[in-house]
Amino acid sequence: MKRSVWFWMYFVIAIILAIYFAARIFMNFSAMGEMSYVRRISISADTANKDLTPIATAAAVGPGTRAIGQTLRDINTRVAAAPGVKFSATHRTPDGNLEIHVELYKPVAQWTDGAQYYPLSADGTIVKSPSDARTPNTVVFRGTIPDNISEITNAAHNIVSELDYLEMQEGRRWNLHTTGGITVMLPEKSPESAIAQLIILNDKHNILSKDIEIIDMRDDARILIK
Repeated sequence: MKRSVWFWMYFVIAIILAIYFAARIFMNFSAMGEMSYVRRISISADTANKDLTPIATAAAVGPGTRAIGQTLRDINTRVAAAPGVKFSATHRTPDGNLEIHVELYKPVAQWTDGAQYYPLSADGTIVKSPSDARTPNTVVFRGTIPDNISEITNAAHNIVSELDYLEMQEGRRWNLHTTGGITVMLPEKSPESAIAQLIILNDKHNILSKDIEIIDMRDDARILIK
């Protein structure tokens, strides 16, 4: 059956439109092409009541912006490098909207270099957003941080009013330094139990207020005081 001229004209138009829309979809989702005009930008986080202004600043795009030469990968890289960001995903919708979602580190303690205090997550990540002041009732660490500080942090919270900071020794065990200048040498195994024992001793004998320098708890059989 012979095709009419109109059929072939519509066929060619359909092919052109298909290529056009396929190219637009590819450019939007592949993160390989230049950004076109952004109609709307939305930023969301896994944690509510967080200031997301640093995320918007890192993205460096806004409604009506044409960020020539920048891809979604570039934007996502900048967002991922923002303080407090653990994971980020940047998505471009076909209608020109830019959607950014971030997973933030959740601080459980602080780390200090002796001058400033940095938020510290449960996996030992030091977040690059320092403060000159220590947050009240917060466990503070110094030195090298292991991959998981959840248990030692929870235990140290029970003695936080007497705690100056915790510091890892040779990657094996903790020294607990009190606000009164006492160094408590915790055992390599079960340091949380040693902290609980220290709290009991302090409740009974007020040991952390005495004129001593070191409480050595490394030996489970006995406690040495210097």
